[in-house]
Amino acid sequence: MRSILYVFSALAVIGLAYWAYSENYRTQAAISHAERLENRISTARQRLRVLNAEWAYLNRPQRLRELADINFDRLGLLPLEAEQFGRIDQVEYPPEVDMRIDFSDSVEVSSDNDAELLP
Repeated sequence: MRSILYVFSALAVIGLAYWAYSENYRTQAAISHAERLENRISTARQRLRVLNAEWAYLNRPQRLRELADINFDRLGLLPLEAEQFGRIDQVEYPPEVDMRIDFSDSVEVSSDNDAELLP
């Protein structure tokens, strides 16, 4: 009886050792994957910062003004002036629509019998 208990105990220890070993490698693989993802995220954030800096550099007002001057013959771009904007009284709004319901052509659906039923 003791020998069977020893065999089951040894098998349980071997099974738990295998489970711990496999869990250890799965955990290490997950940590490695997470580190790779963090590196990719970091690289993407650095690239985004560079792109934002390039966008800010390319959209400088002085540079855009010079480009507009250089390409004036082709594009015809002019600076915005206050006279180019409209006033609120120049805006045409749609006419108001009469939403009232006309009941002149309605049909009477009540009968005299209903008046007799009421107390």
